[in-house]
Amino acid sequence: MHISKKKCTFALKFNHFIKIMEKIDELDRKILKIITKSARIPFKDVAEQCGVSRAAVHQRVQKMFDNGVITGSSYHVQPKMLGYQLCVYIGITMEKASMSNQVITALQQIPEVVEAQYTLGAFGILIKVFAHDNEHLLSLLTTKIQAIPGVSDTTTLTALAQPIYRQIPVEI
Repeated sequence: MHISKKKCTFALKFNHFIKIMEKIDELDRKILKIITKSARIPFKDVAEQCGVSRAAVHQRVQKMFDNGVITGSSYHVQPKMLGYQLCVYIGITMEKASMSNQVITALQQIPEVVEAQYTLGAFGILIKVFAHDNEHLLSLLTTKIQAIPGVSDTTTLTALAQPIYRQIPVEI
């Protein structure tokens, strides 16, 4: 029986993921629950809420960074405050699924594309895009996104509002 390199890589990553999940204990989850609500909270305050030392919180958070449980800490910018009035989701149909890596590489060069997901269903890729206005969106679609080799069709959905925005809940 032949096992492809891709399957082997996936199995190794999955096993690594399982090992990390087994190492995340109740204290780690408590820390995650606190810092996902406010990334700017001082470790001193987290330590007080958890009943441990500041050093313990620092070590636990660093361990979670090292293991990929936490992937960053950032500020969230309100796009409208920078003049981006439209938020759209664009479903991309590709000529061939094998072109997905090339399409993603090209999409990474477009700053207004802020997210991309591989999907099952009607589209191969779903992207989230911010545009200043309809003209800007039209330009992005026609001169950049639809011009990418391998993109055969796009479907655009306009977001009217974002009533829910949150991190995945951390269960203790």
